[in-house]
Amino acid sequence: MPTTSTDPRAAAAALLVPGTTCHGFAVERCETVPELDSDAYVLRHTTSGARLLHLACNDENKAFAIGFKTPPADSTGVFHILEHSVLCGSAKFPVKEPFVDLIKSSMQTFLNAMTYPDKTIYPVATTNEQDLYNLMDVYLDAVFNPAIYTKPTIFEQEGWHYELDLPEGAGGDGSAASLREGTLRYNGVVFNEMKGALSDPMSVLDDAVNAALYPDTAYAHESGGDPRAIPALTYEQFLDTHARHYNPSNSYITLYGDLDVDRALAFLDERYLSQPSAASRRMDAAVAAGEDPSALAPNPLGVQTPVTCEYKRVEMATTPENALVGLGLVLGSALDRKRTIAADILFEALLGSNEAPVKKAILAAGLGGNVVSYTAAECLQPYELIMLQNAQPGVARELRRVFQDACRDLCEHGVPRERLEAIISSNEYDLRQRDYGIADGVAIACDALSTWLYDDDAATLALKYGPVYKELRGELEGSYFEDLLRELVLENDHMALVELVPVDAAEGSEGAEAAELAAKRDAMTDAELADVVERTAALRAAQEAEDTPEDKATLPRLRVSDIGEARPEPPLVVDTTAPIPCLRHGIPTNRLAYAMQYFDLSCVAFEDLPYVTLLCRLLKQLPTSEHSAEELDNLLAGKLGFLSFTTEVMTQPDVDGVRPYLLVSAGALSEKIDALASLPREVWSSTLLLDADADRVRDVLTQIRIGLEQGFINNGHSAALGRAMSYSSPSAVVREQLSGVDFYLFLRDLLDHFDERLDGLRAKLAELAERIFVADGCLASFTGSDEDFDAYWDAAGDLGLGAGDGADAGRDALVVSTPRDRHEAFVIPSDICFAASACDPRRLGIDVTGAWAVAANALSYDYLWNEIRVKGGAYGCGFRAAGERQTAFYTYRDPAIDPSIERVERAGAWLGSFEPDEAAFEGFIVSCVSGMDAPVKPYALTKRRNTTYLAGLDPHAREKRRAQMLAATPGELRSLGADVTRIAAESPTCVFGGRDVIAKSNANFNVVDLLG
Repeated sequence: MPTTSTDPRAAAAALLVPGTTCHGFAVERCETVPELDSDAYVLRHTTSGARLLHLACNDENKAFAIGFKTPPADSTGVFHILEHSVLCGSAKFPVKEPFVDLIKSSMQTFLNAMTYPDKTIYPVATTNEQDLYNLMDVYLDAVFNPAIYTKPTIFEQEGWHYELDLPEGAGGDGSAASLREGTLRYNGVVFNEMKGALSDPMSVLDDAVNAALYPDTAYAHESGGDPRAIPALTYEQFLDTHARHYNPSNSYITLYGDLDVDRALAFLDERYLSQPSAASRRMDAAVAAGEDPSALAPNPLGVQTPVTCEYKRVEMATTPENALVGLGLVLGSALDRKRTIAADILFEALLGSNEAPVKKAILAAGLGGNVVSYTAAECLQPYELIMLQNAQPGVARELRRVFQDACRDLCEHGVPRERLEAIISSNEYDLRQRDYGIADGVAIACDALSTWLYDDDAATLALKYGPVYKELRGELEGSYFEDLLRELVLENDHMALVELVPVDAAEGSEGAEAAELAAKRDAMTDAELADVVERTAALRAAQEAEDTPEDKATLPRLRVSDIGEARPEPPLVVDTTAPIPCLRHGIPTNRLAYAMQYFDLSCVAFEDLPYVTLLCRLLKQLPTSEHSAEELDNLLAGKLGFLSFTTEVMTQPDVDGVRPYLLVSAGALSEKIDALASLPREVWSSTLLLDADADRVRDVLTQIRIGLEQGFINNGHSAALGRAMSYSSPSAVVREQLSGVDFYLFLRDLLDHFDERLDGLRAKLAELAERIFVADGCLASFTGSDEDFDAYWDAAGDLGLGAGDGADAGRDALVVSTPRDRHEAFVIPSDICFAASACDPRRLGIDVTGAWAVAANALSYDYLWNEIRVKGGAYGCGFRAAGERQTAFYTYRDPAIDPSIERVERAGAWLGSFEPDEAAFEGFIVSCVSGMDAPVKPYALTKRRNTTYLAGLDPHAREKRRAQMLAATPGELRSLGADVTRIAAESPTCVFGGRDVIAKSNANFNVVDLLG
C-alpha cells in the first residue's frame, strides 16, 4: 500500500530543480522517461562524489540500489567474495548475518546482491517506506563499514579456508602422526558455489570466449572466481580490494518508486556520504604510511583493441554430450544503444527459432544438436555469443563457415523483413508488459548501469528505448540491417572461435585439486597442520557463537502492527455465458490480454504422457494446413506476445487425487485480439503431425534433451525435489512422466531408436491431439478489459472445439503408477551435489497451516542456514511448507551429502526448543506475510488463481493462511518440532551430484548414471 499521500512525480519536480542543491546533492538534470511512466533525476553528492539516479513514479514497490564499478584483475573471485562478506555484519549492525536477519524480518520484495563481470550491485525493494530505510541503513553500513576488517573468519567462511579431515579409525589425539593421516581440503561458500557454477559447460565456454575476446581487460577473468584460483587470494588482498573500490566516489545509487525523496537524500547525506568509512580510513592510513595514491585507485576498466582468435580449444571434465562450440562477435560500444539493440533483434531473427534462416542452415549441416545465441549487453563492449550445443567433434571451423555463408547470403538477398518486424513487435510487447521476474525498480537499476557505469552522462540511456525502436522500424525500409550484419559477421576483426572438448573426469580439475592439496599437506610442517586444525576450530566457534542481545537489538525491525490489510483481489468469476466455460479475471493489464485453455489429460493413458510433452514442444515448430513452419513462426512473433503449450499437474483434495492438464497460454496487445483468438486454435487444430518432417522432429527432440541435461546440472535441487516427491505422491509421479527423469529416460530411448519409431510417433501425436483438443473437459481463462473479453469471444466462437463427447473421449484412461521410494542418487558431471527430501504431509496425517510457513522461515534462515550453508559450505538450503500438500528439505551446490542429511534429521529437535525473543519472532511473521502480500504481475496472478480453482483449493485459503501466520506463536512452532522430525525421517531422499561426492556418502543410494 502506498505510504505517501502526494504524487511522487510532482513532489520530486518541486524539490529537485536542476542547478540547485538538495541535502548535499547537486541536481544536474531531469528527464521524463515515458517508457517507465517516470521522471528521472540525475544528481551528484558534492562532498563524496557519489552518483545518484532518482526515478520518481507511482510504483508502490519502492527500490534502492547501490552499485560499485568492480572490474577484476584476476580470477580469485575477490569481488564475489566481498559481495558475500560485507553482508556478514558491520560496525553499526554487528550481528553475524544481517542479510539473513533482514530476509526473515522485513517486508522486502527483493533482497540480494549480484556480482557482474565489471560491477557489484546491492539492491532492495519493499512496499513499506520505513522498511526501505531499514534496508538501506543495513546495506549502506554493510558496504561502507563491514566487519571484515576486524573478523577474518568472515573471509574464511565466505571465501575459502583449509580443513583437515582425518580418516575413520585414524588417531584422534592431535599428534603430528595423526594429523599427517588427514586429508587436506578447501572449503568456503563461494568456493563451493563456483564449483557448481563451473560445472556448467555453457558457463565455462562463455568464460573462455570472454578471455579470447578481451585478453587485455577485466573481462578476461572469471569475476565469480575460479576454484583453482580462489585459494591464491589472501586476506590482506581481500581488504585492500574493498578499500579501493567500496567508496562513494566509485558508487552508483538508484532510488525508485513512490517515496519521499527529500527524506531519502537527507538520510544518504547525513548517515553515510558525509561520514568517514572503514574503507576510507584504511586508505588514509595507507597514504600516511607512504603508499603511492595512484596505486590505491580502483582497478581500471579499459577498452579492448580488436583481436581475432581464429581457434581456441578448452578441455573440461564432462560428458561427451556437453561438447560445445562458441563463436563470439563484439558488437561495438555499450553507449551505442541503437547498434546493440539492432544487433539483438538481428541475431534473434537469424537464430531465435528453428525456422530462423541461419539456425536452420546450421541444423541442416548436422554439426550438433542445437544452436542458441544471446546478446551480452551489460559490458563495456557488448558481444554476441553463438553457441553450438551437443557439437560433433572437430566442427568448430565448419560451424564458422556455415554461419558466415548463411549470413553472406542474407547480406546479398536481404534479411526477411517479416522476421525483423515480428521480432521488433515481440520485443515491444515484452517492454509494455514489464514483467522482469523481480521487482521493477531492481531490474531498472541494473539496466541503468549497463550504460551509466561507462559514462556519467548515460544514466538513463538504457532506459529510454522508445525512440530507438521507432528509429529501427524506419530502418526496415533500407539496407541498415544487411549493412550491420555484414559489419558484425563478415568484416568483424574482433571475434573468437572456441571449442569446448569433453575429457575423462580423471583428467579434470578435481584430480588436479586433489594432487595440489596432497602436495601442500606434505609440504606443511607439523605446526602448520596443527594451525589448520586450530583455525578450523576457531571458525566453527565463531559460526556457533550466538549474537548477543545487545547486538541483535541494533537491527531495525518492523512489527506486526506495521503490516497493513491484505490487498483485496477482484473475485474470480466462472463465466458460463462464454462458448467455453471461462475463468474471468478483472485485473489491470496495461492494455494487454491473456487467454488460456486448460485441456483435461485424464483421457490419456499413463504410458502415453511423455508423448503429450512432445506434442506440446512440437506444436508451433511444424507447419499447419494454412501456413508453412516459417510463416507460422513469423506470424506468432509478430501478432502475439507469446504462445506456449505446456503441461500442469493439479494435486487434488484427495491425497491420491491427481488431475493433469495441457495448458495453452497466449498473450497479445489489446489491438491484436483477433490473433489471440485465432492463432492458438490454428496451431492445435491444424498442425500437420502425420506429415511431420523427420529432421525437424529430431532437432526438437534433441533440443529438449539438451535443455533437460542443462537443468540437471544447474538446477539439480529442482530435479531432486520433483523426484523425491514422486516416491510418495501420485501427482509427482505424473510430473516425472511429463517432465522429470522418467520423461528424460523415455526421450533418450526414443532418440536412440528414432528412425524405427518415427512413424509410430507421428501417429501417436496426431491421435493424442485429436483426443485432447475437445470441448469436453476444457476450461478457458481470460484476463483483460471487458471490451477485450467481448472482442475475444466474438472472434473465437467455440474455438473450433465443438461440444465434444465425454464418453468417446475416454476420460478415465489415466491410471497412475503407484509411488515407491527408489532412494536414487543420479550422477551428473559436477563437483558438488543437490539433495532433497520431500513428501505430501497429508500422507503422514499432518495438517500444514499458516504457522508452518513461519516455521519454514525459521528453519530455513536460522537453523539450516547456520548448519548447512555457514558450517557446511553449501551455497543454498531450505525447508519448504508449500501450502498443505508439500513439505521438503533441500540443499543446493552442497560439497557433501551425509553431513547435510544428519543436520536435516536434527531440524525437528531444534524447532522443538525454539525460543526466539519477541522482536525476532515478529520478524519471522512479518517476512512471511509480506511474501504473500508482495505485488504480482497480471499473468502470474492469473495462473495462481487458476491453480487454486483447478486444484480444488479453498478460494479463501490464502486469507486463512495469512491469518494463521499472523496468529502464530513460538509455542505453536515448538509444537511442530515432532512433526518436522517425522517429515525428515519419513520423507524419501533423492540426490543429483558428482560421482565422487555420491561415492563418499554412506546412505546406500541406488546410483544411476543419468547422463551416460
